[in-house]
Amino acid sequence: MLQPGLRTERIAANGLRFNVLAAGGGDRLALCLHGFPELAFSWRAQLPVLADEGWLAWAPDLRGYGETDRPVGREEYAVERLMDDVAGLIDASGARETLLIGHDWGGVIAWLFALRRVRPLSRLVVMNLPHPACYERALRRGARQWLRSWYMLFFQLPWLPEKALGARGAAMIGRAFLEMAVHKENFPDEVLDVYRRAALQPGALTAMLNYYRALLSGGGARRQRSLGYPKIDAPTLVVWGERDTALGVETLEGIEEFVPNLTLHRLPDASHWVQQDAPDEVNTILRRWLRSPT
Repeated sequence: MLQPGLRTERIAANGLRFNVLAAGGGDRLALCLHGFPELAFSWRAQLPVLADEGWLAWAPDLRGYGETDRPVGREEYAVERLMDDVAGLIDASGARETLLIGHDWGGVIAWLFALRRVRPLSRLVVMNLPHPACYERALRRGARQWLRSWYMLFFQLPWLPEKALGARGAAMIGRAFLEMAVHKENFPDEVLDVYRRAALQPGALTAMLNYYRALLSGGGARRQRSLGYPKIDAPTLVVWGERDTALGVETLEGIEEFVPNLTLHRLPDASHWVQQDAPDEVNTILRRWLRSPT
């Protein structure tokens, strides 16, 4: 199912073995971080484009996902450990320059990695995940985003979310993509089966849900909030599918305050799964932005 030019590698980083979907080569790394309940596979349409633009393009299955190691325990999925994973992957690549790209949960990690300056970034791309300060502001302003984010609270419960998501062959995982997608033809059964099979691996659902549990119940969000949100200096591209039913477009308001060197593209006919829902549009945006002066 993978496009020509893509390959799978096993990369040791931060004490784990990561399954990485890769394309291209050289010492300029484009590191793509997927979201929930995705995989490296979700970047299959972007990796060849990044390689064609001269980057070593890596998309890892994040810790706990797919064929990457799956440590046990909520604390293993703290945001600080997730940022250390990114640092370890950058170090393992030997790259002299890093472009960090994140979507959904990968966007959480990407924003925080840039904010904390864990490693130098030449550019940053985030897709359908608001800057944390803007997200917190949207939550304070009223119930609309809280209602959209109800699932995050449900995920704090023990065992019940795993049971619900894994029922009937992880049918709910497939529905999460298909029901939210605008271009449903981009999510045929063979694509949804990739995500469903991965979620049904032993321990996978608990690992995936532990991201949310470590962030909220485990205090990760509180710790990061206490550190503040300094401005991000790296040139930053935000791509947003406006028909996102999980995150309202109002969560973008005020982002320029925190990201001065910002390029924002809103796609009115794309969903939360923007890089899979509208791959041609996203790839065109990426190419043009990468070729533009910083």
